[in-house]
Amino acid sequence: MRLPFAPSQLSLPVLLLTSAALLLQGCSEAPKAEQAAMHPAAVATTIASYEDAPFTIELPATLSGSKEVEVRARVTGILESRNFDEGQTVNQGQSLFTIDLAPYQLAVESAQAALDGAKASLVQSEREVKRLAKLRADKSVSQRDYDNASSTKDIATTTLAAAKVALKEAQLNLEYAQVKAPVAGVMGREFVSEGTYVSGPDLLLTQITQLDPIRLRFGISEREQLHMRQDVENGSLTLPEKGQWHTSIKLQDGSLYQQTGKVNFSDVRINPNTGTSELQAIIPNPDFKLRPGQFVRVRLSGAVRKNAFVIPQRAVLDNGTGKFVYVVAKNEQGGTIARPAPVEVGEWIQKPDNQGDKNFWLIKSGLNAGDEVIIDGMAKIFFPGMPVAVNNATHNVSAD
Repeated sequence: MRLPFAPSQLSLPVLLLTSAALLLQGCSEAPKAEQAAMHPAAVATTIASYEDAPFTIELPATLSGSKEVEVRARVTGILESRNFDEGQTVNQGQSLFTIDLAPYQLAVESAQAALDGAKASLVQSEREVKRLAKLRADKSVSQRDYDNASSTKDIATTTLAAAKVALKEAQLNLEYAQVKAPVAGVMGREFVSEGTYVSGPDLLLTQITQLDPIRLRFGISEREQLHMRQDVENGSLTLPEKGQWHTSIKLQDGSLYQQTGKVNFSDVRINPNTGTSELQAIIPNPDFKLRPGQFVRVRLSGAVRKNAFVIPQRAVLDNGTGKFVYVVAKNEQGGTIARPAPVEVGEWIQKPDNQGDKNFWLIKSGLNAGDEVIIDGMAKIFFPGMPVAVNNATHNVSAD
């Protein structure tokens, strides 16, 4: 066939346009061909299903002694000795200070002598009444004499009772002169030295801090409480009965303290300065490892999330605009691909499962029951819609 024009007669612009069109067509088909030829990424999945999950809260907290007691003397006198070292651990009833005992010992002896005299007077009056009773029967004495003897006996009985009270008071003052620890704890510094005149309860001698158990104080924000109340009302959250959260302590190095306790106080007032309400828990501290003023973190447990989606934390990714997970889906050709699904996450949840996972995200929205969520192999998914091959025979198929 004869061409209507020779190749040499084609203009240069026409040749350039033809070449560009062929080049663009080849570029548009290249990714599809490359995607079709790409080996599917091996992934492991889990099926999203409703479950009840433990709900925990972690908050900053401070420690204080369960009792912080001021030690004061109940009697007056010269302080003779201090019987403890500052910072020492003392037991309840242990002597801390000794006030000059001599005046109180003399008072005890005097009260004892008065008691002995009252006893002797009572015995004498009883004998007199008994003797006059026989004479009165024989009408040898007057009724007046007998009545006077009986009155003397009654007075002697009352005097004896008063003498007993006076002796107990003197003995008590002698005991108070040996100022004792009202509780077990750790001693503070002394405020009064030996040789000082102690004027009585108005003078502070020292302080004791009881460390076992120890008090844990922390606050929950008004916003967090509002969210919890809303979740309780809509049935998605169940709180511990009577607000008695189980409490555990996380120390500064991340370890958990071995003793646990329960919340025993929740203030109904909101602190206007912090926007929180204060809670308190009591924790056993037998080894005195926890100290007042120490900053720790408290973990509250005992609440339950109802009908929640719980996904391993490593399955939740962040693209800078929000969090998402990959779910297994089908493309137009029927192939298995990884489709990103934006999700709204709640709190972290810690619970062991049969695959050894411990850390999970609560998913508030973005998933439906039955969705197949990719939990391992995400590092091999280079772009959304990439072909994947599900292999759940071994749970951890990729070291992401």
